[in-house]
Amino acid sequence: MAIKYFNSPELNQKMRKIVEKLDMNHIDISRVKCVKSYGSKAKSTIARCYGLSKIWQDILEIDSHYIIEMISEKYEKLSEEEKEKTLIHELLHIPFNMGGGFKHHKNYVTRRRVEKLYKKYKERKDL
Repeated sequence: MAIKYFNSPELNQKMRKIVEKLDMNHIDISRVKCVKSYGSKAKSTIARCYGLSKIWQDILEIDSHYIIEMISEKYEKLSEEEKEKTLIHELLHIPFNMGGGFKHHKNYVTRRRVEKLYKKYKERKDL
């Protein structure tokens, strides 16, 4: 079975709220979309972040864009807290210049940073 992708308004709304509450002002939410996928064969992957590479940006004459994919078979089994942490984790991969590249796990996208940001998000969530 091929992977199928579906736009996710609820994930996009959650992503906007997280970006706003965590003051991730470098993220232009108009250039980030969240999708759910079904049919992935990935064993341990819950989510992925994709960036539009520089060659595509240049040739199509558009700014960089990002897609955050939640693999439904894994993501839907998570608690609400873990879903929010997963989205925070994927947002951390988006660099400050939003140039199409990624921030890597080593020294930046870490469990410790996600936990710290989640705590901050939880404090601000209902404000």
